[in-house]
Amino acid sequence: MSYDIPEHALEERFVHASGPGGQHVNKTATAVELRVDIDALGLLPGHRRRLLDNHRKRISKDGVLIIQASENRSQLKNREAALQRLQEMLTATAHPPKRRIATRPSSAARRRRMDNKRQRGQVKATRRKPRLD
Repeated sequence: MSYDIPEHALEERFVHASGPGGQHVNKTATAVELRVDIDALGLLPGHRRRLLDNHRKRISKDGVLIIQASENRSQLKNREAALQRLQEMLTATAHPPKRRIATRPSSAARRRRMDNKRQRGQVKATRRKPRLD
């Protein structure tokens, strides 16, 4: 599922990247910091809430999602990687998670558990020093 992200919701900032690149890394700004205005995306309320909950650490107080990409030496590739990450985040939060149905262990399972505990207790009891009464 691919989302049409409006251009006015995106802001790109290119910065100097750390890591491999030798002298080149000191001269060019290849790392990208993609800033996305969440309100401008036009998400449904449930989708927006899940995005805010799942990526709380990446969101500023102004409601701006910040994605950084610096794994490539190319500015273009880093830009594409950041946009790809944004698409993945939106896709992952599009569908609500399945509700967990509470279950209880069967009586046979409870009985097996208690039998195992009893057996383990007997094994440990044989390791104790004998009582002298």
